[in-house]
Formats: sequence, structure tokens, C-alpha cells
Amino acid sequence: MKHQGCDYSVAYEGISTIIIIMLRRLLSRHGRGVHCYTVSKRSSSACSRLDLSNLAQWIGKGEQSIETLSSFPANAFEATLSLPDTNLSRGLCFVDGDELPPLWHWMHFLPVFKLSDAGYDGHAALGGFLPPVPLPRRMWAGGRLNFHEPMYIGQTVRKVSVVTNIQHKAGQSGDLLFVTVQHRLFGDGIDEKLLVSEEHDIVYREPPPANIINSTSQKLDTTHVVTPSRQQSDFSCSIKPSPVLLFRYSALTFNGHRIHYDQPFCHEEGYDGLVVHGPLLATLLLELVHKHVPDKVAVYFSFRALAPVFDTASFSLHGAYSKHDNNVIDLWVECTNGTVAMKAQVTVR
Repeated sequence: MKHQGCDYSVAYEGISTIIIIMLRRLLSRHGRGVHCYTVSKRSSSACSRLDLSNLAQWIGKGEQSIETLSSFPANAFEATLSLPDTNLSRGLCFVDGDELPPLWHWMHFLPVFKLSDAGYDGHAALGGFLPPVPLPRRMWAGGRLNFHEPMYIGQTVRKVSVVTNIQHKAGQSGDLLFVTVQHRLFGDGIDEKLLVSEEHDIVYREPPPANIINSTSQKLDTTHVVTPSRQQSDFSCSIKPSPVLLFRYSALTFNGHRIHYDQPFCHEEGYDGLVVHGPLLATLLLELVHKHVPDKVAVYFSFRALAPVFDTASFSLHGAYSKHDNNVIDLWVECTNGTVAMKAQVTVR
């Protein structure tokens, strides 16, 4: 795999420059940090501490990488989907030329960094093309994907990633900073067809208060109230997560985040147990769809994480056809107490 800095087009540079100029004008006009005028008064000091005007300079920055999609990640994940209670396996042995299922590209284009460069939580130290946000906890918050063309095992694909938005919010558990990164994947060849376009939301959070010893306040986006689901599903399945499942997905995505395998660290962070990966939950939802409508192809998918899921109890995957269009399916992950931990929607054809 080759990673290199991306020298973007004049258009990207121009857009970035315009955005920065506009942000600086707002700063000089209002005398306060970016987005402070959209959040509560109690968060205005946090805006200053976060130095959002400096972080905004990362809008427009990015990187690109090129990879030939090997079969091992797909086959390893296929084996992992043979869960003890619920078999979501596709029953395939992937070889060159086979189509890569949607979201499985998350097991490719992995950032490789030295162990000495890892932060206290196992993530790569902040920096690079992502802004150096001083909030220590970093997690997937959600995303939106358009699947334009299929990807294939053995295909050479180019990925271009750009920071497109930085937004501050005040949640019940403290300050939240959302960074949106746009990813575009192009196929090889003269025309380099666009295969997938993705918007990936990353949330940065403050450390937990010292008195937190459980997960009752550990909602990922506390600007939204998490309530039990009252929607009836058309199909569903139950999954009992295990440390082995989480370890396998961490390995397949080269994810060193300690909340997925380090129980003492999870306790320090205020979590009840090991945290199930957000992208794993999203992928399992699409595998549930494939199991029940195997003749359909996903063309658009969106998801939003609302609360953590732990390895201490089972969770369930649900799908319900839209009342207005059977090609639109509402999806969600539900905990044993009825709390919805993730909401998603897929459009198929």
C-alpha cells in the first residue's frame, strides 16, 4: 500500500481559502470562536479553549492512498460472520474478481503507524491531515455513503480523503467536536470511475468525570435523547458479542483503540464493558439486509451512533421496510433494555 500527501487541485485550495477567510471574518466580527453563536452560553469558554479558528485551517486538508484489494480481509471477515447464535456468513470463499460487499472496504486503506506513535488510548496520535483536536476521546459518530459502482477483489483502488467540516456542540456530558471527512474511492483504468463516495463523521469528546463508574451517561451524541424503540421490525436477529469477535474486527481494521479489548481501560473511561465497534454494527446491519433480501443491491446507506453497545449483553439487529417505498429499509441496533444504540437507513435496487 502506498500513502502519500495529496497535492490537491486549485479548486480545493480555493474553496479552503474562502472558507478560512469567511471564518476569520466571523471571528473578528463577533470576537469569539467558530460555532459559538450556535451553541449554549456555557460552552463559549470551551470554544476559546478549543481554538476553533485554528482548527478550521484543517478544512480542505487531506491525503490519498492506493491499494490493490486482497482477498484475505474478506475471507477473514466472512469466517468471523459465522457467529455461534446467528450465522450472517455469505458462504463464500472470495477470490480475485469477486465483488466486495458494501462497507467491507473499511478493512482496506488502513492507517499504519508506529507503535511509538500511538496515544494513550491506542489510537494514532492526533495530527496528520486530521485536525489536532485537544479532546482526548475519539469515536465514529456516523456516516453517509453512496455506492456508485461495485469494487472487486484484486482491483487497484485509489482513495482520496479530505476534511470538509468542523463543528462544535455542547452535550450533556461535555463538549463535542464533530469532524467530517469525505472519502472518495476510484477504480483503476483511464477513466477512474467513482466507486464509493462517503462522508465520515468523527466525534471528539472530553474525558469522563472522575465520579463516573458506569455507562449511564455515555451516549455518543448527547444532543439527541436516546429512547426505547417503538418501531416494529420486519426482520431481525440477536447477537451475543464476545471479546473474540471484537478482537477479530480490531485486527482486521488495524484498530488499536483500547475500548475494544482492554477491560480495565474501559472501566477508567466509564464504560460497563468492552465497546462494540460502530463500523462493525453498521456492517452487521447491511449483512442482515443481505440475508433477507439477497437479490437487492445497496445504493445508499446512512447511519448514526447514539449509544455504546457492550460485550456484556446481547443486542439485536432490526430492519423495517418504509411505508412509502419497499426499496428503503429503516435499520437499527437495539440493546436488551430497548434502547436504540444505532439508527440507519439503506436504499436498495
